[in-house]
Amino acid sequence: MILTGQAITEAVHRGEITISPFDEAMVNPNSYNYRLGRTLKVPTVEVTDARLDTPCEEIEIPEGGYVLQPRTVYLSTTVEVIGSPLYVPSLIGRSSVGRLGLFLQISADLGQLGACHSWTLEIVAVQPLRVYAGMKIGQVSFWTHEGHRQPYQGYYGHISEAVPCHPHAALGNPTHALEMTA
Repeated sequence: MILTGQAITEAVHRGEITISPFDEAMVNPNSYNYRLGRTLKVPTVEVTDARLDTPCEEIEIPEGGYVLQPRTVYLSTTVEVIGSPLYVPSLIGRSSVGRLGLFLQISADLGQLGACHSWTLEIVAVQPLRVYAGMKIGQVSFWTHEGHRQPYQGYYGHISEAVPCHPHAALGNPTHALEMTA
């Protein structure tokens, strides 16, 4: 079951959900708006390889914005630290940026129970698009769970910077089973 905006606000005030900084003006009927961080990471190789760490260039978004180019995956983070030991977060793009041709969280929109950090954002533009640090870019909803609660303890669980793919997580190396759920 999804939490309503009022339920999200109440859970934040009770300490059951972390959204920091929290601004009640960012609460929607069943989600909370999150903002784009100050930096982008872009692969510096022509072909990325799931078996290798991906080298990236880090770009600080200037005050005048940064123009995203098509056919490029950019990584950034949420400004907000988001998480909960009781509710499962799901991060998606806002329809307003979708209408501009921006795909957000292209494959990994489901957060893990217990992970609390600034989330890595996967960003792809279908046409050149100027974005700004701190702009409202997406929304997070929170879901209740059924069954035994098992907090996430994998590779990505407490990292608050944009992180390219970890090779073991991508390939499903059985010695890193916890990491595969990231």
